[in-house]
Parts: sequence; C-alpha cells; structure tokens
Amino acid sequence: MTQDLAKFAAERGVKYFMISFTDLFGYQRAKLVPAQAIADMQEDGAGFAGFATWLDLTPAHPDMLAVPDPASVIQLPWKPDVAWVAADCVMEGQDVAQAPRNVLRRQIAEAAKEGLHVKTGIEAEFFLLTPDGKQISDPFDTAEKPCYDQQAVMRRYEVIREICDYMLELGWNPYQTDHEDANGQFEMNWDFDDALVTADRHSFFKFMVKSVAEAHGFRATFMPKPIEGLTGNGCHVHISVWDDAGKNAFATNNGTGPTGELGLSEQGAHFLGGIMKHASALAAITNPTVNSYKRINAPRTMSGATWAPNSVTWTGNNRTHMVRVPGPGRFELRLPDGAANPYLLQAVIIAAGMSGIHSKADPGKRWDIDMYAEGHKVEGAPKLPLNMLDALRAYEADSELMEMMGTDFSAAFLKLKKREWNSFVSHFSRWERENTLDI
Repeated sequence: MTQDLAKFAAERGVKYFMISFTDLFGYQRAKLVPAQAIADMQEDGAGFAGFATWLDLTPAHPDMLAVPDPASVIQLPWKPDVAWVAADCVMEGQDVAQAPRNVLRRQIAEAAKEGLHVKTGIEAEFFLLTPDGKQISDPFDTAEKPCYDQQAVMRRYEVIREICDYMLELGWNPYQTDHEDANGQFEMNWDFDDALVTADRHSFFKFMVKSVAEAHGFRATFMPKPIEGLTGNGCHVHISVWDDAGKNAFATNNGTGPTGELGLSEQGAHFLGGIMKHASALAAITNPTVNSYKRINAPRTMSGATWAPNSVTWTGNNRTHMVRVPGPGRFELRLPDGAANPYLLQAVIIAAGMSGIHSKADPGKRWDIDMYAEGHKVEGAPKLPLNMLDALRAYEADSELMEMMGTDFSAAFLKLKKREWNSFVSHFSRWERENTLDI
C-alpha cells in the first residue's frame, strides 16, 4: 500500500498526478499536479473553489483542499506517466461533511466501531455509442435478444480487451465480460473488496472506460437509460459484511434465522431488513437522476424484460426482484443504476444496513415469483418512486436515514437535487408541443 507519492513517482516514472474528487452529482473533478510538487500536495492538498463544482458552497467559501489518499493511487495503464489518486476534501482543517468520499469514510468508521466491515462488488454496465451519443456504435448489433451475443462482443473486442488488460495489470482480478441485454451494452466484473476500495475502483473504472472508448472513436455512457426501448444501465451491488476475525457475518451453516435456508445469517437478514425499510429513500441516491426513473419504471424492453425492479421485494435466486440472495453469505441489490455516485452508493448501503442491524429490522416476506408476470399478486410491498422528486421526498421524510448519512450532507444533497428537478420541469419539451399544440 503506497504511503509516499513522491517515492511512488520516482519508482514508477510518473510525471503527473491527477488529484481527483467526486462531487455530489457524481462528476469527477481533478487537478493535474507535477510529480515534483506532489509531496506538498500530499501534506496540504490541492486547492479548489468548491462552488465551481456540484457542492453546496458559495464563491465566498475558503479554498477547499483535496488531500490525496496515497492508498488509492493508480498509475494510468494507458498513459503511465500519469497517476490518478482519490482525495478527501478538507476546508479550514475540517473534513467537508457533504463531500461523498468523506460521507463513505464516516459510514465505514461507524460500522468498524461495531467490529463490522462491509465488502461489496459491483456490476457496472455501459453502452458504447457514436461520438455524438445519439446511437449505438455498432450498426450490426441489432438482435432482438442481444445478451451474450458472441459476434457483437467480438466486434468490440479491442475496446473490451484493452479495458480488461488494464484491470488485470492493476490486480483487480476481472473474471468475466459480456455483451449485455441491450444492443450496444456491455458489463465487466472484477473481484469484490472493502467498500472504500470498491468505490475508488468504481470511480476509476468509469474514467478508464470513457478514456479507452474515446481513444477508439466511441463514446461510453453509464447513463441509466440512454436509448429508448432498450434495457438500461444498472449497477447491481453484491453485499456482504465481515467481522474483525475475517469471518463472513452474513453466512450461516446451520439453517437458523429467518433466512437460514438461503445461507443468510440472522444478522444478514437484519441488514437486508434495513435495505428494505429504507428502500424508497435509498432510491434518491441509488437512482439519482431524472433519467433513472426511465429504467426502474420502464415498459417492457425490446428483449422482453427490463431486468430492473419496480417494487420493494426480495427473493432467492430470482432476478425480477429488488434484492436477490443468489448464494450463501451475500445478497445482491439490483436497484442502483449507472448514474449512482460511487461513494454515496456504498455509503447509503452501509447506513441503511447498519440501521437494520440496530433495530433488528425484519426484511418481510420473501416472494419466489416472477415479479414481471405476477407482481400484481404481491400485497403490502411499496412501489419504488415514480420519479426523482418522489424519491427526494421519500429521502427527506426518512429522518433516520438522513441522520445516518449526515445532516450536512443530506441538506446539501436535497438542496441541489431539488434545484436540478426544478430545472427539469421548467424545460419545454418536444413531447409537450407534439401532444398539446392543437388542444
């Protein structure tokens, strides 16, 4: 684990560092710093005007300093004289409470006080589009059911191979790549790890995929629903919790507890109960854009299924629910989409899950049905929010989750996201003109 960035630069031939932080809306911000200046930056941080990014700050605020975390440093495999390093935002000697990586670090620290360590793996889906972003990049990728399409994945082999090679080089242990359920869509998977490591890698992965795609003349997007009628970009999260002794606290071998038959311990069931309890509010962060609700409340796609949830339900190994338990000792949250902030996504999962452990929350009835065909049979399960405003209102009404995430963060997030919603609804759309011009 790197501790001295100047030494790292000297040993690796790095000439520049990208000191990077992620704002509330998930945009990555960075300054390019020469290696000869990195020692001072590692101690004091690189200065930013926070108001110039999506943070709830004003032009009158002091400099916000992004202090690089040397443990996160990654030498760019495609440009090895540059290294990327995630940073923690500080202002006047104090952590900026609303900064997403700081929010996650607080959640990790709170769980650690109870001897628990959340580990996660993500399934990041993305499209390869033409440079203008208006259509998929492969004109021959037209199958009605394109998932796992052998020819289509090989037509984009050079892009996918390059990204996978880089992950292998970085030691992420990527283990599979496939053409996903939408035309032009791909998914790449790598090993699970501690929540902060996964968040840093998720952030870097998005940067890397976009950079490689651009080098090949394409445009990569993680937008939840970039193409009407096709399956959207999910970002499923596999979750487990481990104790100080390195044992999986979610695993059970004796069939006890409310979900013992699925290999999920009583503590795991309570963590799941917290996710279920806070699901509607969770959506404000796991599905943070106007476009997100084109995915989770979508009509049937060309392939025949959206692969996204629409209700707060859980099950065994069944992909039509919000949560599935595919194997012992872990579960998969299928709600998040490609727009989710890598740090806030992990933070809100920990916050909701730890809330469930504290209150011994019951996840409720397990439903082993096809939710797409038989969802009308489910009674008592809330529907997921219909739009971003409903999700923001659900988050604002969930005082427990807001407090767990931090009052400063919650206030800033709600303020800026409501402003975004107001900007959306004030936009005059083509649909309005086409449907009301002659009324």
